[in-house]
Amino acid sequence: MLKLDKLSKTYATGDTALRQVTFEVTAGQVVGLIGPSGAGKSTLIRCINRLVEPSEGTITLGDTNLARLKGRALRRARRRIGMIFQEYALVERLTVMENVLSGRLGYVPAWRSFLRRYSPEDVSQAFSLLEKVGLSDYFNKRADALSGGQRQRVGIARALEQNPELLLVDEPTASLDPKTSRQIMRLIGSACRERNLPAIINIHDVMLAQQFTDRIIGLRAGEVVFDGSPRALTDQVLTRIFGDEDWTRMRGEEPDSEQTRTPTVDLAEGV
Repeated sequence: MLKLDKLSKTYATGDTALRQVTFEVTAGQVVGLIGPSGAGKSTLIRCINRLVEPSEGTITLGDTNLARLKGRALRRARRRIGMIFQEYALVERLTVMENVLSGRLGYVPAWRSFLRRYSPEDVSQAFSLLEKVGLSDYFNKRADALSGGQRQRVGIARALEQNPELLLVDEPTASLDPKTSRQIMRLIGSACRERNLPAIINIHDVMLAQQFTDRIIGLRAGEVVFDGSPRALTDQVLTRIFGDEDWTRMRGEEPDSEQTRTPTVDLAEGV
């Protein structure tokens, strides 16, 4: 379980990005984090994994307060948090397999990571994950030869290779077409359910958030202004989060009717 209690972030410039943010994410729950640009979504994600230092408050993963950790203890704790990035963050010149195995770097001695020597168990798990994400035939292909959707799948496999206790996802569909975006969101949700893994997904597409998450948290000006079921995300709530807009008109294109919770889907389809 992840628990945030009165988490705040004020930068040296005096700008406040987060204000007393408090919520919990239980095992297996996929949370969509929505809000306008500048609402603090990315800052929140980065405070949790300590890429950004919080100004106050606590971040508790299991029994560990991440906000108090430094040095080696912080590096060990980061191994427990898988991160999926908007821009994929792959090493372009390395193969798909090498990129996935980099998820184990925090667990191997420096000399082994330099020589890219991993245990048979790590390699076996990497092959299994590539099969899960529909890229088993691409293990020896360089990352710079992949499409955007394929790169994001490698990023998902790399994060899962860590065997994390928490998954943080930053705008996973921002550069993808609508069909691929749904496939990526479906894949993340499926992985979380299989592993009972809690996840927070910073996502700009409200319709995707409604369709593929268990719960939605809305941020505005660094504060939580909504926390509830995707079905409770009414036009009035959306206005509270984003400001005035003709939400009825924006819903002119209904989300596709496929069952997003059906586990028997072709994850490799069309990407």
